[in-house]
Amino acid sequence: MQDYSGYGYGPDYGSTSPLPPMPPEPPRRRVGLLSYVAVALVAGLLGAGSVVALYHPAASSTTVRPSSTNPPVALPSTAVPIPSSSPPAPAAGSLTKVGQGVVIIKTALQYSGERAAGTGMVINAADGLVLTNNHVIESATKITATVAATGKTFGAKVLGYDVTGDIALIQLQGFSGLHAVPLGDSGKVRNGDAVTALGNAQGRSQIVPAPGSITGVNRTITASDQGGQVTSETLHGMFQTDADVVSGDSGGPLVNASGQVIGMDTAGNDVRMPGQQAAAGFAIPVNTALSVARQIAARQASDTITIGYPPFIGIYVGPGTSSDPQKQASEQSQQNNGFGGNGFGGNGSGSGNSQSCYTDNSNLPTPSTIAPVNAGTLVVGTICGSPAAAAGLTAGSVITSVNGTTIGAPPSVHNALAKSHPGDSVSLTWVTPSGQHKTASVTLTQGPPL
Repeated sequence: MQDYSGYGYGPDYGSTSPLPPMPPEPPRRRVGLLSYVAVALVAGLLGAGSVVALYHPAASSTTVRPSSTNPPVALPSTAVPIPSSSPPAPAAGSLTKVGQGVVIIKTALQYSGERAAGTGMVINAADGLVLTNNHVIESATKITATVAATGKTFGAKVLGYDVTGDIALIQLQGFSGLHAVPLGDSGKVRNGDAVTALGNAQGRSQIVPAPGSITGVNRTITASDQGGQVTSETLHGMFQTDADVVSGDSGGPLVNASGQVIGMDTAGNDVRMPGQQAAAGFAIPVNTALSVARQIAARQASDTITIGYPPFIGIYVGPGTSSDPQKQASEQSQQNNGFGGNGFGGNGSGSGNSQSCYTDNSNLPTPSTIAPVNAGTLVVGTICGSPAAAAGLTAGSVITSVNGTTIGAPPSVHNALAKSHPGDSVSLTWVTPSGQHKTASVTLTQGPPL
């Protein structure tokens, strides 16, 4: 749940800096230009340029067969029609009914030392299914959902997600007393329709309504991540609204005048350009979101939909696309220096490889001793208890081969593992900082979602 900023649709949008971490208690405010509206709460300093190499594969285009541990679940098959004549604004009672199905989502991102907050909607009360944005649960190692209307909190697991569509389906655990949100038909939404955005505004653990209207349909937007797994993402067919969509609203409902959910709050901006009179929020049409959710519930993986959790090897790698480990280290060091001190500067202290593993990247120096090879992916650090740590990889090691495929720049490791799943064993070859060549069979485990 990194905050995003990037480029808008059309020629009049520019770029802005990313959203800051959770602010103190200002009044409700708008977010930066086309930022995904989840709240990132930094719990520890982050290693610049370091990413957790979770290596989420492109899902195979096959159906995952249901079992006793992953049975299929049902979702609403059709949306409730929107009346042809709508009242000018949602009634308070209608919003109350929607609010009964809204949950406040909090996540822990253990491997990056962060927490995050967003919103979700119960779409199947009997099975505890909650619809939200993928970026709300991205990289989460723990997810909890609190029903805003009752204050009850439940753990949650990820059933699946679509990174390209920014849609995720999670399932509450040990739940009771749930109510599903009433669903509308987003295919009937028109410019000028009155709407209200609901969400966990600014991550303050309360649902705040923001009234407005639809100011555009079928919009295409692009957002860029300043630090998460997904660096850039284009979303199509979006609703645009002048409702005050802010950080924390991600995954929340956009409600029509009849009190039905017609969209899922996803992004917002606060930049006023020529011809743009007001800030804009963007929502994924609910029909689109439900279509993806139904595939996930039926456990139908595709080129864009991942079912369950991805494979996890547990290494930190540097930024950039160079296949030269020394250049990877240099780029990592340059980004670390931007933070100054706190264990980030230069090559760190001592050998730079003093720790055998890390629980997060809050104190992750650039290795000063690097394997003497010209090409491969530099391991900046390994995560304690991970398959990589168990196999003996350490900071400064360079991965040269996965399953016989030659490895160069960090993205090539992802590509080599693209067909793997949790539980699969892969053959990993690397060179240690002292120059030893090693090969081991590594069993991938279950990792956080991308």
